[in-house]
Amino acid sequence: MPKRIMTWREFYITFGVVGYGAWIADSIIGKMLDLVDYGNPSITGIGEFLSYSLIPSSLAVIHFNYFHTTNRWIIGSLFALFSTLIEWILIQVGYENLHGWGFWISIPIYLIVFLFVLPIHYRFIQKRW
Repeated sequence: MPKRIMTWREFYITFGVVGYGAWIADSIIGKMLDLVDYGNPSITGIGEFLSYSLIPSSLAVIHFNYFHTTNRWIIGSLFALFSTLIEWILIQVGYENLHGWGFWISIPIYLIVFLFVLPIHYRFIQKRW
């Protein structure tokens, strides 16, 4: 992976904000609306912790290692595709069970996150407003 100088401050902010956003999204989509279950729906385990906390946050940090304003659309689209592939694999192995959530709904959400939300977050933490 190419090394981009990401300060510890930027790393902690990104990891925390994205992790928190993933937990909020899971609370709404998975728990309140009961549209998705991960693993065994009656218990919470290490898989949920990884699915909500580490995977989205890690993808965001890796995204910033490749991100540049000149390649924003290419990198954002590739990371949306990669996230879609991860979700598809989770469905295929039986870890992610959909109850009214369509797999295809995730694709525009990933595109919005990687093409718009994360670049805005990036500009905000860089203090370039």
